[in-house]
Amino acid sequence: MTPAYIDTHCHITDEAFAGCEEDIIARARAAGVYRMLQADISSAERPAMFARCAAHPGVLFPMLGLYPGAVGKDWRDEIDAMLPWRDKGIVAIGEIGLDYHYGKDSRSEQLEAFRTQLELAASWNLPVNIHLREATEDFLQVMEDCRHLHLRGNLHAFGGDAGFVRRMQRYGDWLVGIGGVATFKNARVGAAVRDIPMDRILLETDAPYLTPVPHRGERNESAYLPLIAAFIARQKETSLEEVAEETTKNALKLFF
Repeated sequence: MTPAYIDTHCHITDEAFAGCEEDIIARARAAGVYRMLQADISSAERPAMFARCAAHPGVLFPMLGLYPGAVGKDWRDEIDAMLPWRDKGIVAIGEIGLDYHYGKDSRSEQLEAFRTQLELAASWNLPVNIHLREATEDFLQVMEDCRHLHLRGNLHAFGGDAGFVRRMQRYGDWLVGIGGVATFKNARVGAAVRDIPMDRILLETDAPYLTPVPHRGERNESAYLPLIAAFIARQKETSLEEVAEETTKNALKLFF
C-alpha cells in the first residue's frame, strides 16, 4: 500500500504551473499525496487559488493570508480584502510572517500586518502558517508580545534546529514544515531533523519552489513529497511508513 501524505504548503496556482495544474494534482495523488494545502499570497492571486480548491474538494485546501513579500503601504486594505473569504473552507491563516531578505524598507508595515493577522487567527481560532526569512529577532519579539493569544501553527520551510523548536513552544503549540531544503548538501536543518521530535514535524514542498534532491534545479511539485519523507526516515533511522503516518497525523491534528 502506498503511504499517505499531506503536503502542508504548496502553490498549485503559481504561474510556473500554468496550463498543467491538473497534471500536477494527478501526479501528486498517484504518489500518495492525498491533501495539499494552498498558501495564500495576496488579493491578486486569491481568486484563482480558491477556484482551484473549489474544483478539488477534499484534496486542495486554502489558507488565507498576506505574504510578507506582498506587504506594502496598502496592507490594511489587503487584510480587509481577506475578510469576505473567511467562510470559504480555510484551514489556516497563511502564509504570513516577516521577510527582510531584500531589505527592511517595509519593516514597519510587515510587523503591523503580521501582528494584525496573528490576532485575526486567534479570533477565528485558526492555526497560522509562518514565513520567516532573515528576521528572527523581530519574529521572536512579536511571538513574545503575542504569547497571550495562545497561538498554534507551523514554521514553513523551517531551517533551524531542535533548540529553536523547543523555544517556540513557549508561545503556543508549534510545529515545523520540513521541505526540500533539508535534502540539500550541508543544509543545517538536514542534520537537525535527527533531533526534532517526530510529533513536531510536518511535510511540505513549497512547490514550485525548493525542489528536493535529486531534482534540485527543476520545478518542484507535490509528487516529490515522498522524497522528503524518505530523507527524514533515513535521518531518524525509521521507516518511510512511520514518517508518513506520523506527519499525516500531525497535519490532521493541526489543520483539520
